[in-house]
Amino acid sequence: MKPRIVIAVGANALVKWAERVQAALPEADVVTRDSERTTADPHATPADYALVWRPHPSFFAEQPRLKAVFNLGAGIDALAAMAEFPRSVPLIRLEDAGMAGPMAQYALAAVLRYAYRFDEHARRQAERRWAPRRPHAPNQLEVGVLGTGAIGNVIATTIVDQGFRVRGYARTRRDVPGIRSYAGAAELPAFLTGLHVLINALPLTADTVGILRREHLERLADGGHLVNLARGAHLVEDDLLALLDAGKLAGATLDVFAQEPLPPEHRFWTHPGITVTPHVSGVTLLDESVRQVAHKIRSLERDEPVSGVVDWTRGY
Repeated sequence: MKPRIVIAVGANALVKWAERVQAALPEADVVTRDSERTTADPHATPADYALVWRPHPSFFAEQPRLKAVFNLGAGIDALAAMAEFPRSVPLIRLEDAGMAGPMAQYALAAVLRYAYRFDEHARRQAERRWAPRRPHAPNQLEVGVLGTGAIGNVIATTIVDQGFRVRGYARTRRDVPGIRSYAGAAELPAFLTGLHVLINALPLTADTVGILRREHLERLADGGHLVNLARGAHLVEDDLLALLDAGKLAGATLDVFAQEPLPPEHRFWTHPGITVTPHVSGVTLLDESVRQVAHKIRSLERDEPVSGVVDWTRGY
């Protein structure tokens, strides 16, 4: 019997996802469902596998026989917070799907901007003031990557390859050549202390909500810089603004926000120390994602294990 796959994403992406998945899995029946539809279809044909991105909770009422759910993005926080999600069904996350390279380049650009004092030069330019300052030497800067999973590890190695001193932090120790490893809550203060640039690449969990708060950010070096490309809920916005206004931190590069799109009246837009980008650091690459999903569905159909399955007992 052919495996049936239902794709539940936004209406503007349904066709391209369906075409690519059908081409990659010609042996499957592929159907679509607008993830924004708010009512369950009692006549929906049950599927074996679901490919989803932020579906409405009613979607899972339609699908009582799923063998696995594939999350078409890096973060699973929306599904984790959904009471209707069937925790007995394996949830499989995309493992990179081409996002790590662009996110590492984004992070490196922010680090280089700090090293070459571009923000300082921009302020001098606005004042029409010629005031040369030497760039920071890479081997004199401490850069920390908070969350060295599949994506964070690529970010850390990309930056260390440019000659920067790099620390990596994860829940469990990750030994990577050239990167000083810190692990567990007890080592978080030592990881943060004296960092010139902190890059957040953590998953969003109950334990990491608000982790970018005053007690942690004030451990950074005076004039330090924050880069957040993970989730907006990691950051306590008022704490960041207070530290910037006090001069403890020099700046922040923010790609993710608690509310997206960022409201026009939000202070981040106009704060001289903050660079805002509209959640563009890591965009899911369609073809790579489809290849990964197709390979895993074929493995599951052969009763073979696959990687990327969320372990709910570990806080995912």
